[in-house]
Amino acid sequence: MLKAIHHVAIICSDYQRSKTFYHQLLRLPILAENYRTERDSWKLDLQLPDGGQLELFSFPSPPPRPNQPEAQGLRHLAFLVDDVQAVSDYLQQHHIVVEPIRIDPYTNKAFTFFKDPDGLPLELYQA
Repeated sequence: MLKAIHHVAIICSDYQRSKTFYHQLLRLPILAENYRTERDSWKLDLQLPDGGQLELFSFPSPPPRPNQPEAQGLRHLAFLVDDVQAVSDYLQQHHIVVEPIRIDPYTNKAFTFFKDPDGLPLELYQA
């Protein structure tokens, strides 16, 4: 049956800004980049370290995400890292606001949250 998550897709408001954030800042390699004329849309496929993919889409005038942290739907995207503190420090050096690091009471693992350029919640979770 299910083996893994193949990809996560994100519709961004500013394609170049999100491309810079995910590719240059978070260092995800580009697998493919295509412009779809019929949709007036860019699609960028980025490689995640575990073999999965992150897809970035641009569309003309996409509706904004509801601004409720507990709204129904996907809550956040979590990235597994070896050292939450080191990655948090790196992001903060690049002017990304990162929440204070917390400890998961069930796993005793460190984690924290930050946001992408569109305010989508992203998590760092200690391996």
